[in-house]
Amino acid sequence: MALASAPSVMPSGARPFWGARSEASLLHPGTCGAIGTLRSAQGDIAHAIVLVLVVLGTALAWGRTLTDEVGRKVSLAEHPHRIVCLAPSLTITVYALGHGADVVGITDYTTYPPEARQKPSVGAGLTPSLEAITALKPDLVLLFDTMSGSDTLRTLERVGIPVFVVTATGLEGAYRSVVSVGNALNDDAAAADLVRRLRAREQKVRQRMAGRPHPGVLLVVWPEPLVTAGRGAFITDLIEAAGAHSVTADLPQPWPQVTLETVVPRQPKYLLLIRGSNVDPERLQKLPGWSALEAVRRQRVIWVDDRIYYASPSMIDALEDFSQQLVAAEGH
Repeated sequence: MALASAPSVMPSGARPFWGARSEASLLHPGTCGAIGTLRSAQGDIAHAIVLVLVVLGTALAWGRTLTDEVGRKVSLAEHPHRIVCLAPSLTITVYALGHGADVVGITDYTTYPPEARQKPSVGAGLTPSLEAITALKPDLVLLFDTMSGSDTLRTLERVGIPVFVVTATGLEGAYRSVVSVGNALNDDAAAADLVRRLRAREQKVRQRMAGRPHPGVLLVVWPEPLVTAGRGAFITDLIEAAGAHSVTADLPQPWPQVTLETVVPRQPKYLLLIRGSNVDPERLQKLPGWSALEAVRRQRVIWVDDRIYYASPSMIDALEDFSQQLVAAEGH
C-alpha cells in the first residue's frame, strides 16, 4: 500500500527522489511523462492489492466449496451461523443436528421442534418473501429440490446468498438429506452419528414386524381430489418398514392425484389418516364413491403422527408410532 501513497508518507522535510533535479528538468516533457508513468504504475499496483484483499476476504468469508444434491457448486462459510430453512423438514434436521441456535428464519406451518416456532417466518415454503430472507442476512439457505428451478433460488443466487439444495426421494433419500445438511453445516460427524441412530431404530421396527402379515393401507393426504403416496415417496417406504403395504406403492409419481376408481379394486384394509387433520371417516362416508371402500364403511382407521409427513429425523418417531398402532389394530 506504501507504493500508492509514497509522497504522503515520507518523513517531514524529505524530498522525493526526483527532487535532486533542477526545477527546469521537472518541467521537461519527457521527465513529466516518466513521472506520470511511475504514478500510473503505482496506482495499478494499489488497485491490484485491493483486488487481492477483496478476493482473500471472500475466501475467508466463504471458506468451502461444496456440491449440493442437484449438482450445484456452492461456496459456504466454514461454520454457517445464520441459517434460513425453507421447509419444516429442514428445520427439524438442523435442530436434530444440534444447530438450532443458528437458525434465523423458518417457513409457515413449522411446528417441530416446538422451540423453532419462536423464529421469524419468511412466508410459505414454496413462495417465501425474498425481502424477509435478505433482511435476515443469512449465510446459508436450505431448500428442497422442488424449488431448484424457482425464481426464489435464482434471485438468492443473484444477490450472493449461498443456497444449498437437498433431495429426499425414498427413505434412503431422506437419510441422505440429513448427511447433506450436516455437510453444509460442516458437522459431518454429528450427521453420521444421527443417521446411524435413526437406522438402528428403523431396523428395530423391521425386526419386530418381520414374519407378520403386511396389510394393505391407503394414506389419505387429501380426499378431494384424492392425493396419496406413490413410488418414490419416503412415506411409502416408511409404511413398508412399519409392517404394512401401501396399495398405491406402484403408482409412478411420489404424490399422485388419483381417482377412487383406481383405489377401489385395491381395497385397503386400513385408511391412514393424519392425526389432527380435518379428514375423518365420517366426512369420507359422506363423499361420493368413498363408501365403496370397506375400510371406510367399517371405519378401519389408523391415525398416524403428522411427523410422518416430514423427510427428517422425526419420521422415525412417526414410524415407531405407526408400527405400534398397527400391531394393536391387528391384535398381535
